[in-house]
Amino acid sequence: MEYQRQKRFIINVLFIALIALLVYVTLEYALKLFSPFLIAFIVAYSLRRPSRFLARSIGLPYKLIALLMVLLFYCTIGVLISLLGVKLISAIADFVSSLPPFYKDQIVPSLSSFYGEIEEAVSRMDPTLIPVLNDLFTQLIQSIGELISNLSVKIVAVISGYASSLPILFIRLVIMLISTFFIAADYDMLIGFAARQIPDRFRDLMREIKRYVVGTLFVCIRSYALIMSITFIELSIGFTIIGIGKPLLIAVLIALFDILPVLGTGGIMVPWIVISAIQSNYSLALGLLILYMVITIVRNIIEPKIVGSQIGLHPVVTLVSLFVGAQLFGVIGLFGFPITLSLLRHLNETGAIKLFK
Repeated sequence: MEYQRQKRFIINVLFIALIALLVYVTLEYALKLFSPFLIAFIVAYSLRRPSRFLARSIGLPYKLIALLMVLLFYCTIGVLISLLGVKLISAIADFVSSLPPFYKDQIVPSLSSFYGEIEEAVSRMDPTLIPVLNDLFTQLIQSIGELISNLSVKIVAVISGYASSLPILFIRLVIMLISTFFIAADYDMLIGFAARQIPDRFRDLMREIKRYVVGTLFVCIRSYALIMSITFIELSIGFTIIGIGKPLLIAVLIALFDILPVLGTGGIMVPWIVISAIQSNYSLALGLLILYMVITIVRNIIEPKIVGSQIGLHPVVTLVSLFVGAQLFGVIGLFGFPITLSLLRHLNETGAIKLFK
């Protein structure tokens, strides 16, 4: 009996390890390789019901309506991305060009004023330390100047790198567009062919996986929309109390930025706090720091509870999956890991698979 129990334990561990390996390979390699076709399938699947409805209402062939819907979808998305891209590039160009004047006109005078206060305090205690402070201040100014210059160069290099990858991106977009047309036109035939290749005993399991993953994905999107809304409310109230101009607009931008797992709210708030402190605006820096700490604490408390309660995972398990997924795969892992664990829990509870008691 003990041998059988150990055997089942080893088999379960190996099975879980195999699933984890498949998930890792899929997210790290296969997803990038087949991303144009995967996006094409998602778009075709999303437009299937509207295309059928219009085909029945208008009386035109389904394939023609599906192709027109795909064309309209990509044209709309293309126009929106183009407008946003132009504004983003313009904003980045203005930001890069404003860095040297900002450093010269704002940072250097603020540091000089701050240094003057320190020098006056030190001179009353020990005047012999003044030359050492002068050297340190000169090195600090040079280091910050080099940092600003290197930052501008790196931003330009990143933009140039993206520009050099445009031909490959264009090829992927063309492949995605053509694939979407073909998949949308022959969706039922392709799905029927794929379904016939799956053994009967796995067909119901695949349907259940599809139903659960799609439903859970929408639940995750709804959960993060709620978290972003809470962050927006916190920022709006905080900016209004601090006295920041246009608090709602700035709060919206930072709340949208908050979805990024690496940067998040701190990607904007921390530099803002540091710059305010350098400019001797200590009240603003303190207010922003307190607001950022409140947002961070609330986010770390509510995220695992909201996401975990929606997808049926314990907050600790949700927190671990969010952290590991974000560290390994960024935004994809942020959604993919909790959904995968939730799917395994659901399949285990329904008896489709046996992983744990």
